[in-house]
Amino acid sequence: MNLRPTPSDLVARARGDMRLGLPVVVSGEAGGMILLAAETVSPKRLAAMRALGDAPQIALTAWRAETLKARVYDGDLARIALPGEADVGWVHSVADPAQDLERPLKGPFRSIRNGSAELHRVALKLVKSAELLPAAICLEIADPSDLATQQNLTMLNAQAAEEDLAQFHRLSPVSAARLPMAAAGNGRLRVFRPDNGGVEHYAIEIGRTNISTPVLTRLHSACFTGDVLGSLKCDCGPQLRHAMAAMSQSGSGVLLYLNQEGRGIGLANKMRAYALQDQGFDTVEANHRLGFADDERDFRLGAALLRELGVDRIRLMTNNPAKVEMMRASGIDVVERVPLIVGQTEENRAYMATKRAKSGHYL
Repeated sequence: MNLRPTPSDLVARARGDMRLGLPVVVSGEAGGMILLAAETVSPKRLAAMRALGDAPQIALTAWRAETLKARVYDGDLARIALPGEADVGWVHSVADPAQDLERPLKGPFRSIRNGSAELHRVALKLVKSAELLPAAICLEIADPSDLATQQNLTMLNAQAAEEDLAQFHRLSPVSAARLPMAAAGNGRLRVFRPDNGGVEHYAIEIGRTNISTPVLTRLHSACFTGDVLGSLKCDCGPQLRHAMAAMSQSGSGVLLYLNQEGRGIGLANKMRAYALQDQGFDTVEANHRLGFADDERDFRLGAALLRELGVDRIRLMTNNPAKVEMMRASGIDVVERVPLIVGQTEENRAYMATKRAKSGHYL
């Protein structure tokens, strides 16, 4: 009998540990490392990490490093030496751009250019997968297995962790039930769960789906502020309601509700991006200052859900060409792109302009 956790189980465990502020140990060909998420590090654990020996480093994405005017020697990331006098407040200010304009001078920074950045890269991928700020405190260690055992810490193999984070995890049906909806009439809500313990995603079937013809489909990323609160900063709520009404009027359709809030960075980071937008940055610039790419979503989720429903030909309701391309690359035949231009307000004029100019949306 083998009850040991799989590499995927260990990655899921590591995500939870980092959100709690617990260290995680990673081992690979480049050696071993103990890491902490910069966002959740406590003074006690930072002091304990320093007590292990050499000076820790902070790993940042190239986007965040460039904002801080720190040199980037490793392509997509920078390794910055943690000054001996730096406290948790300093670490948080380097990771979080909330006070960049109030405290613009946090350096000078000493970027590391020697040695391997392999484990630092894994650290950033892990932190991002936990929907935390993409910054990690890292310390190279000689015997990772011994330290993990002594301190009862989760230990990951770097290659296995990277493979798991890059892998698309199968979505399995969990439950389903009939659901009458104000915007769409009778429908059926199906809940799907990935096999790595990640967040669940939903498929809402409106009317009676006929898979012998192209199915009217909408891939909708979760937007708590727009869908629930009626935010005027985006067009998400109107798009959701318009898509459901259009499916009802046409007799059937499938709405895929994907839990990828804030273009895949999570609600907390989305609110950080909103705060930066209040300082004058656009959507893309705000994401970059936080250390994220323009869009962190994975639209393969939509294709997987459609296959679970037996759908392979669709009429896709979207203004985003990336969704069309990803669906086709994932084996779904998009026979028509159906425009969804609704919800434009005075408050989201700049947001819509950025979607058109920087993300290529058809608006």
